[in-house]
Amino acid sequence: MNFDLTEEQQILVDSVAKFVKNDSPVERFRKLRESERGWDPSTWAQMGEMGWLGVPFPEEHGGFGGRFVDLALILEQLGRGLVPEPLIPSVVLAGGLLSRLGTEAQREAFLLPMIEGRTSLALAYAERQSRYDLADCRTTAKRSGAGFVLDGHKTWVLNGHAADQIVVVARSAGGPRDAQGLSLFVVDGNAKGVERVRVPGMDGQRTALVRLRGAEVGADRLLGPEGGALPHLEWAIDRGAAAACAEGQGAVQELFERTVAYLKQRVQFGVPIGSFQALQHKASDMYAETELCKSSMYLAAIQADTDDDEERKAEISAAKLQLTRGGWFVQANAIQLFGGIGVTDEQDEGLFFKRLRVLQALFGDADWHADRFQSLNRFTTAD
Repeated sequence: MNFDLTEEQQILVDSVAKFVKNDSPVERFRKLRESERGWDPSTWAQMGEMGWLGVPFPEEHGGFGGRFVDLALILEQLGRGLVPEPLIPSVVLAGGLLSRLGTEAQREAFLLPMIEGRTSLALAYAERQSRYDLADCRTTAKRSGAGFVLDGHKTWVLNGHAADQIVVVARSAGGPRDAQGLSLFVVDGNAKGVERVRVPGMDGQRTALVRLRGAEVGADRLLGPEGGALPHLEWAIDRGAAAACAEGQGAVQELFERTVAYLKQRVQFGVPIGSFQALQHKASDMYAETELCKSSMYLAAIQADTDDDEERKAEISAAKLQLTRGGWFVQANAIQLFGGIGVTDEQDEGLFFKRLRVLQALFGDADWHADRFQSLNRFTTAD
């Protein structure tokens, strides 16, 4: 498969890389992690002006008609600077569902402002007991007059603390783990009956616990078919996993390059430690795993747009596995080769290490994706 970038894609990558270098280096993230929001609305608006937030959406929805792989290229570069603005929750998760399922009025009201960088979004789907089972939902949506009343708790909602609108998964019919009966609702972040508890993450970014206590929404806030949300939710979470792989690839690449540079600079016994054969072998293995992460990420990003559900799931699970196992090899050896200072807060490498650990667990960990990949019967045996 040809992974060469087109001229337009290369221009996009260069522009994002320039932004990270000049406007959003790791030092900016260090400052923002001390703030309540954890990201900068003015930078978000700048991303909207540059068109990055609209890349994967059709032109008729206010976007630029790009493919998911174009967004992945942006995320890869942003990962190299630990840029904390909420592209995955806003653009990939909630934005993707609004584009896929929303009416024209819903897209006009909720999607377009986000594309322009005026608002941000979140998707509240996980619950304390559900882990990676998307059908395990105890949040309820009961009809009341012309609308619905939502009750329940959602955990680890990415950007849930700051989102203007939250797409909430709630059960409008059926039992707690039934495949049928899940519905999606667009809820204002500051609506009556919505309580948000900001939670600082180990990576310095923010998530939220969202509690719904009699939150009322009109029928016009129902997103997509009532009771038929599960396949669309699976689609969105798969794209979230592919996006995590893209951002993670940027972090892995950055760690590898920083480690090689350090091996060339650190002097021991009068020579750079990079001249030691054992460390050269270690760096070579890190390079191989970095390249495997990159190729699997690109293939997953390409397949994120496919209509073949099985193909999409298989390639995204394979990429998530490589990010977790191969990425772990790179990040663990980077820390070791930097020595004890590698895990200190003063050293940037420790920040990349923590962000990667979060990305590796988001939207399914290695064990979950290994089980799914195997269940898809991707292995063949000779007769």
